[in-house]
Amino acid sequence: MQNKIHIGSSQVILNYNRAYPRNRESLLGSEPFKRFLRHVIETSKENNTKLFDYVTMNGKFTIEEATDNFTTFLRILAIFRIDEVDSEYLNDRVSLLAFVNMVYDSWRSLQRFGYMYSEKTNDFGINTLVKRDSDLNDLILRTYRLFEEKIQERPNLVYRQVQAGTNACFSVHHVKDSFAKEYEKLSDIPVIDTVMLRTPMILHPKSSKRTGMFEETDHNPIDSFHYDPEDWFCFPMKVGKLLCFVYFNSKYMASAISLANLFELATFEESKEKPDLIVLYGNEDNKNQTVFYHDTKNNIWLGSISDHPRVEYFGYMKKMALTLHNLAMMHQGWLPIHGAFVKITLNDGRTKGIMLMGDSGAGKSESIEAMKVVGKDVIKDVEVIFDDMGTIHIEDGVPYGQGTEIGAFIRLDDLDPGTPYRDMDRSIFMAPENPNARMIVPASPYQDVITNHKIDLFAYANNYTDEYGLKELSVDEVKETCKMGKRMALGTTQEVGISTTYFANPFGPMQQQDVCEPLIDDVFQSLKDNGVFVGEIYTHLGFDKLNRQGLHEAATELLEFIRKD
Repeated sequence: MQNKIHIGSSQVILNYNRAYPRNRESLLGSEPFKRFLRHVIETSKENNTKLFDYVTMNGKFTIEEATDNFTTFLRILAIFRIDEVDSEYLNDRVSLLAFVNMVYDSWRSLQRFGYMYSEKTNDFGINTLVKRDSDLNDLILRTYRLFEEKIQERPNLVYRQVQAGTNACFSVHHVKDSFAKEYEKLSDIPVIDTVMLRTPMILHPKSSKRTGMFEETDHNPIDSFHYDPEDWFCFPMKVGKLLCFVYFNSKYMASAISLANLFELATFEESKEKPDLIVLYGNEDNKNQTVFYHDTKNNIWLGSISDHPRVEYFGYMKKMALTLHNLAMMHQGWLPIHGAFVKITLNDGRTKGIMLMGDSGAGKSESIEAMKVVGKDVIKDVEVIFDDMGTIHIEDGVPYGQGTEIGAFIRLDDLDPGTPYRDMDRSIFMAPENPNARMIVPASPYQDVITNHKIDLFAYANNYTDEYGLKELSVDEVKETCKMGKRMALGTTQEVGISTTYFANPFGPMQQQDVCEPLIDDVFQSLKDNGVFVGEIYTHLGFDKLNRQGLHEAATELLEFIRKD
C-alpha cells in the first residue's frame, strides 16, 4: 500500500513513510488532511445538512471549494488570534465550533491505523515507531484543543487524554525470496514485523458471528488468488509450534492487527522461512467461500476466505488458522482439543492441570473464570495453557497438553460482570454493543504455551443437561460424549438450539474424522492408563446465561477436586 492515506470501510490507514506530519502546519497543509476533510464534508451532506450548509455557505461553494476554503481558514486561525482573522466562517461561532467538533469526532469514530517500512528508515527500532505514533497522537489532540479554545475564547476546564491518533500502528518489510515457486506472487506483499496496540482498543466490526463451514477443496486457492499488492499485508505468527502467514486484505485491518493480542508474532528471521500454514483473508475471487487445501508437494496447509461483508468478524481469521493447525497436527499424531486448559497453583504450592473440552458457548472459559472467583483465597496462580484450542499428545506413554494461542477470545456475555474490567487495560473489545460481544486479552507467554503440561482432570463442558457440579464417569462414557459433541448453541455461529459436532470440534477433526478417530482412541486409553480424572462439568449456560448458579456450583466442585491430595 503506497497511498499516503486510505479511507474506507469505516477505517483510515496512514502510510507514515509518505504522510507523516511533524508539526501543525504540515498537518493542516497536507494532502491527507484535505482528503479527510473532504470526506467529512461529503458525509455531512447526508448526516448533518445544517453543518453541510454552513461549511458550503448554503451552496455558495462546491464540496471541493469548501474543502480548500476551510483548510485555508484553519491554517490562518492556527497562527493568529481569532479577532485578527477575517472570514465568513466566523459569522456563526456556534456552527463553527460544532463543525470543528464534527471533524474531530468523525476522525475518532474511524478505526485508525498507521504503518511504516522498517527497511526504509535509518536506524529503525521499536522506539522509532512508538515515538512517531505517539507524537502524531499528541499533535492531533493539541491541534483540536487549540481550535476549540480559540473559538470558545477561553481555555477548557477539563482535559481528557483520549487516543486522538491511531488505535494501532505497525512496521513492515519485504521478504525478497519466495519460499516456494508456486507462491512467488506473495513476495510482493509487505510483512509485519512490529506492532503497537493502544489498549483498551474498541473495534466495531460489521459482523458478530461466523456462518458456514471450512470445507476442503482439491484446488490450491493460490491459483485463484486475486489481489492488489498495494492493498495487502502479511501477519506472520506462531500457532502452537507451527509458523502461519496470514495474508490479509487491508479492509480487514482491524481483525488482522487484533491477532497480535492472541497469537505470538513471528520474528523477523522466522518471516523468511517457509510457513507450515497460509491464510488468505479477503481473497477477491468472487466465490464467497471458506476453504482449505493441503499442498502435499510443499507440505503447506492453506486456507482461503473470500472477500465478503460477512467475514468482517475476527472468528473467521482465528478459526481458519486453528483449523489449518489442527489438520497439520493430526497428521503428526497429535489430537486437537476444543477447550480450555489451565495449570492451577494453590497457596500451599500444589499444582493441578485442568482441561475442559466443549464446543463454542459450552462454558469452558467461563468455568475457569468462575473457579478463580470462588477460589480467590486459596489459588495462588492460574497459568493459561490454552483458552480455545490446544492439543494432547502422548510422550513415553504419558498424555501432555500444549496450547496454540498466547491470548483468549472471550464472550463478554458469559463472564461475571466484573471480569472484563480486570484486564481491560490490555484488551481489545469487539463490538461491545452487540450480542456475542468479545474481548481479546493476552493470557500466557509463548514458551509456556508450547511446553508439555501434565493433565490431572479432563472433563466435557455440558451446558445442556439439568445436572449440577462435576461428575466422574468412565473413560468410555466420556469418550462417546466427546465424540458426539453435543451442546446448546448460543448464537455464536448460525446454529441455535441443541446441536452436535464430531468431537465438539468443527475445526479439523470434523473435516477429517478418519484421521482423528484413532487419535481419540489412543489418547483416551492413555488418560485411563495414567489415572487421569475423566468426567463432565455442568455449566447450565445453555438454559439461562443470566443465572450463574449452575456455573458457580460447577466451579466450586472443580475447586474441591483441585484441593484434594
